[in-house]
Amino acid sequence: MLLLSCGLGFVQVVEAHCVWEKVKLQVTGPNRDKLKVLLVLHLLLVLFSFSGIMSKLAAGYDFMSLGFVLCYGGMLCLLGVYAIGWQQVIKRLPLTTAYANRAITVVWGLVWGALLFNESITAPKVVGALVVLAGVVLYATAGDDEHGDSVYVQTDGGEGV
Repeated sequence: MLLLSCGLGFVQVVEAHCVWEKVKLQVTGPNRDKLKVLLVLHLLLVLFSFSGIMSKLAAGYDFMSLGFVLCYGGMLCLLGVYAIGWQQVIKRLPLTTAYANRAITVVWGLVWGALLFNESITAPKVVGALVVLAGVVLYATAGDDEHGDSVYVQTDGGEGV
């Protein structure tokens, strides 16, 4: 219980830091574009996590049965949509930023496992998920250029902003 309390306290600190960063961030121009791309990226990552659900469901059916084919086919469709979206995201974000955010799927896996498959959530799993979240937040707020900004949004003309 103490570990869970510490974990929740850590989440509150991270949330407070994120709120502070939002206050400092001017949501205009390139920053607004970056936020849109990051939102699309995270929606795609949720979609990607659904493919894991479909895969787990397919594993519960006999090979090549109707249930298996439907679940496996659904998984392939989700991955196809995800792949197209991923290509659009990496056109607009540095690859390192996009891949760092993919780590959030660990958290989605924990959530879906508990909600849909009655998998247990243990303290080490929670701590691991919090470490992943902290890493994503740290990476996202680290900054890349001389001004401390990690903004790189490619416009239609192919130039980075």
